Amino acid sequence: MNDQPRRRPAKPHRRPQKDPVRFLAFEAMRAVDERDAYANLVLPPLLKKARAKGDFDARDAALATELVYGTLRRQGTYDAIIAACVDRPLREVDPPVLDVLTMGAHQLLGTRIPTHAAVSASVELARVVLGEGRAKFVNAVLRKISAHDLDGWIEKVAPPYEDDPEANLSLVHSHPRWVVSALWDSLGGGRAGIEDLLEADNERPEVTLVARPGRSTPDELLDALGEENGLPGRWSPYAVRMAEGGEPGALAAVRDGRAGVQDEGSQLVAAALAAAPLEGSDSRWLDGCAGPGGKAALLAALAAGRDAFLLAAEKQPHRARLVERALAGNPGPYQVVTADGTRPPWLPGSFDRVLMDVPCSGLGALRRRPEARWRRRPEDLEGFAPLQRGLLREAMKAVRVGGVVGYATCSPHLAETRTVVEDVLKGRGGDPVQAEWVDARPLMPGVPALGDGPDVQLWPHLHGTDAMYLALLRRTA
Repeated sequence: MNDQPRRRPAKPHRRPQKDPVRFLAFEAMRAVDERDAYANLVLPPLLKKARAKGDFDARDAALATELVYGTLRRQGTYDAIIAACVDRPLREVDPPVLDVLTMGAHQLLGTRIPTHAAVSASVELARVVLGEGRAKFVNAVLRKISAHDLDGWIEKVAPPYEDDPEANLSLVHSHPRWVVSALWDSLGGGRAGIEDLLEADNERPEVTLVARPGRSTPDELLDALGEENGLPGRWSPYAVRMAEGGEPGALAAVRDGRAGVQDEGSQLVAAALAAAPLEGSDSRWLDGCAGPGGKAALLAALAAGRDAFLLAAEKQPHRARLVERALAGNPGPYQVVTADGTRPPWLPGSFDRVLMDVPCSGLGALRRRPEARWRRRPEDLEGFAPLQRGLLREAMKAVRVGGVVGYATCSPHLAETRTVVEDVLKGRGGDPVQAEWVDARPLMPGVPALGDGPDVQLWPHLHGTDAMYLALLRRTA
């Protein structure tokens, strides 16, 4: 008789099941992390490829998009929560493991996905991309996270507002502390305003289209979208909003280049420069930093309506090619050149209107590029400052006496906006510029809360746009 205890039969090995939605989202997250890619450039081709293979429908694409963008927007908050649930510093957690954990945390704390589904799907993803051993670690951490909702976790990991307002807002609204401080300085006011702004940065922006004048109309776009998905723009006479999202490239006007995707703030900046009052000629316009071409395409269409010529200059050859593509088919005269706006090939005083939309930190577009908040550092502003001042000085030389320059940037940081303009006007770092301010506020009719002027700062929470800045200057001598 055999007295040996019976062994339980081993569980049959189950191969992990690849969830195409979460696997695609993980691929996008790794590209953002490893290659410093931008999600808005990485995700669309992945989704297009998945649709072509028949793996995805519209709901799958929406979920993958939410997993990527939602995780990136709330990454700072989720990192603090994960740090409270692991026994080592986060820097010692392998980046691919951390990507699975933050995506899992977003499903648990930022979506309506049931807890059991969020945990099991994340663990299954870990089995596919990380292996069995690390999948167990993911399972243990996510089960700890599932013990509380988001508000409960914030109460545990965020310092009280009364003790450290900036640290509290940084963790609650998932922005680096220095960004909170900079935005608060630019915005002014009390707690309510900055909280509204930070929360607006974490909302999914609408897709906004521009009907390029003389080539398309808002009514054409509204008819193509239908009543359920098409809404008029809030402020720009050329804007149409896509209420339910979708693929803009499915519209004939967008495919043909007669319309495009463009934030309403960018439309307002270009339209304001085009509407600024001039005396004398109005036949030569310049876009001195034209890539990737959105503002240049709108300016070219507006210039064509007045028989004016637009020169669109871009330093980077690949971005200059994007400008050429955006302007293709414009009915009026234009030229695209690859040129450095700080060492321009054109003669001084050659233009009646000049737009200089300068490179910047991009803090005004955190809704669209949420990963930018984690990449930028305060010292980056020091690198942009000489370039921004140099481009504005050359713009003021390029315009004739009596002509108008528009200095624009997608940042509300004071060091990139009014400070740059005032430094150039006062000759800090160069010769003084003889120019006067033009009040930009009347050139954005109907837009509220534009401040004391003469320059304009748009805000996501007040205007539903990117945080675009515009100063208009008329050369006087």
